Amino acid sequence: MTPILDAPIASPAAWLGVDLRDPSSWTYLLSAAQAAEIEAAVRTAKQAGKATATLTREDFPLPTLAVEARGWAQTLDRGRGFVMLRGFPSNALGKEDAALAYFGLGLHLGTPVPQNARGELFCHVTDHRVARTGPEVRQYMTREKQDFHTDGADVIGLLCLRRAKAGGLSRIVSSVSVYNEILRQRPDLVPLLYQPVSFLGEFLFELPICSVHEGRLRTFYIGWYIRDAQARPEVPRLSAAQSDLLELIESIANDPRFYLDMDFEEGDIQLLNNASILHARTAYEDYDEPERRRHLLRLWLSPHDFSSVEPTLARGVPLP
Repeated sequence: MTPILDAPIASPAAWLGVDLRDPSSWTYLLSAAQAAEIEAAVRTAKQAGKATATLTREDFPLPTLAVEARGWAQTLDRGRGFVMLRGFPSNALGKEDAALAYFGLGLHLGTPVPQNARGELFCHVTDHRVARTGPEVRQYMTREKQDFHTDGADVIGLLCLRRAKAGGLSRIVSSVSVYNEILRQRPDLVPLLYQPVSFLGEFLFELPICSVHEGRLRTFYIGWYIRDAQARPEVPRLSAAQSDLLELIESIANDPRFYLDMDFEEGDIQLLNNASILHARTAYEDYDEPERRRHLLRLWLSPHDFSSVEPTLARGVPLP
């Protein structure tokens, strides 16, 4: 039986947004020399005839940044669970080479994993000018607000290629701090976090919201997937207590004391530990011209250097 953590978790991952308003504490600024190192690695890879489908870590040499990447991995794994890299040379490289560089940098952190049933390793997060009318329309294809959720990989990377005209803030919260607050407010609901619940994305699946692996809390949560699943007749109805739990998770996560906002600049890369961070996005206004619209490039990674990776994490779960 999965152990239930019934005492507050003291960990660097249990942070509050109100304590992290200064971005210098969580932003890593790439130097001009490091940006040049990335551009040189792109040239090396292209001269060898490499594309993302064939690129390996050895094909993308980063003499100094590879060392820094190990430090980022430690922060993701054993620290606060997120890092913002600023100054990635996406504009200098151009769209195609920036994607190759992003993939190559990602290889120094982990192994890219598919993000959907088609096996795609990149996801283009941009407005497709569609409305979300049901589970078949993914929220990343719209300009709508996304509430707090997780994705289906150990590490999530987002590279900003273009900003929105207005809005589109990235909002993150420590799922460890959310857990601690549930334990404080409603300890009677905590056992429900460990019971499997149905999610409906591209397909129907069951997972508990929380699990413990090697003594560490891991959280998987997509509230609208859980609610969408209720439309399926074969799915058990949520109890009143389960509905209370979903509302409590979201009310805590949306408390300004708990969450932290990030305003992406072009060339920013946000890295998140999916097991300890919930992420959200504010609604945004965008340009009419497709080439000017907000465009993030998402990468999912199975990390090389994490001390604890749960083999049963919902990898490949359809994305929000």
